[in-house]
Amino acid sequence: MGHKIVILGAGESGIGAAILCKKLGYDLFVSDAGVIGEKYLKELAAYEIPYEQGGHDERLVLDADEVVKSPGIPHAHPLVRRIQAAGIPIISDIELAFRHKGASRIIAVTGSNGKTTTASLIYHICRYAGLECALVGNIGVSIARQTALDPKPLYVVEVSSFQLDDIKTFRPDVAVLTNITEDHLDRYDHNFADYISAKFRITENQTKNDHFIYCADDPVTMQFKDRYKIQSNQLPFTMNRELPKGAYIMNDQMTVGGNDPLTMGVLDFSLKGKHNQFNTMAACLAATVMDIRKEKIRDAVTKFESLEHRMEKVATVRGVEFINDSKATNVNSTWYALESMTKPVVLILGGVDKGNDYALMEELVREKVKAIVCLGKDNTAIRHAFGKSTAFIVDARTAAEAVQAAFRLSEKGDVVLLSPACASFDLFKNYEDRGKQFKQAVHEL
Repeated sequence: MGHKIVILGAGESGIGAAILCKKLGYDLFVSDAGVIGEKYLKELAAYEIPYEQGGHDERLVLDADEVVKSPGIPHAHPLVRRIQAAGIPIISDIELAFRHKGASRIIAVTGSNGKTTTASLIYHICRYAGLECALVGNIGVSIARQTALDPKPLYVVEVSSFQLDDIKTFRPDVAVLTNITEDHLDRYDHNFADYISAKFRITENQTKNDHFIYCADDPVTMQFKDRYKIQSNQLPFTMNRELPKGAYIMNDQMTVGGNDPLTMGVLDFSLKGKHNQFNTMAACLAATVMDIRKEKIRDAVTKFESLEHRMEKVATVRGVEFINDSKATNVNSTWYALESMTKPVVLILGGVDKGNDYALMEELVREKVKAIVCLGKDNTAIRHAFGKSTAFIVDARTAAEAVQAAFRLSEKGDVVLLSPACASFDLFKNYEDRGKQFKQAVHEL
């Protein structure tokens, strides 16, 4: 590895990588085209890391022996293209951390939907069982920062396809692929096959001593799985049949493992909804691979609390229940949210469309949704998709407007569901900001 490292992007992953590189003694420079956040500027000063913001000095960047690229920067970026043309290796923060993790083990979770919940549940089970571990990656702290400042024997990492695009040797001991649906196609030139390949890269360096956990009910995973040379032990999970190894749910009973399986009724799961039954099977499989006792897994699954912005119950106002599912940034996530609804729904949809195919939701919308509130700058696609499926479609430009409109359209016994199926960047900083504004608006009703 070269000693001149340039880090492109000064968000959490970039600054985490910078701190690790500083600790390792590399000649280091951080470059960000935008404005670096106050918190990160303080860290750059504290660690005496040279940086630039508001643009890239191409001469400095192209002088690197290696570039650590933040996942938010696309490969189509002109500077990234020039770095590639110059033959300078580009890696992601998870690759950098992997090289310097020592003997620590890694459980890596990716997928279009459910990865945050699954990773959080795995971490909860591991901690409940007394394992010293950290939850890192797309959730909170970058794995590079954790490796630099507070190394652990086990990392549970939520990994995006953008991070997997730039791995070389990254090899998780346990890889979990929750599912693959059309998402982020704007980053993959609207080529679904490229996005699928990025997801399967989580397995590419695994050996026969590692494990790969995947959903046997996910059609895309099953269609493409055998195209990749997967060396690791494969552990499927399903709701369609009994399996000799892996996990399955039949007659509301989960069975995990082979000879001496863990069994548990789905009614005892703390997480409700069909999608969370898949997430729970994946998490329990990962826990059994870590040799955690069945009793500990069972107990942990019953005690897990659901996450903010993921099917989060906010309040009931005059008999109308409000649910914050702002994390649902693609059609499949919203489909799962609707699928779990048992009451009439006023659905708040919209934002930045990433190439969504709303036809996937049409039947559920017709069946369960009485009105749609569009929360976005451009709601044309949503109006076109659902104009014939639901009686009312109205527009809103703020979370408060959306909540008030949804409340007017609802009656006692209904659910107002914020599950946007879109990214949030047109009107909000991110999905957390969208969810927080929604919750505040509900509490102000």
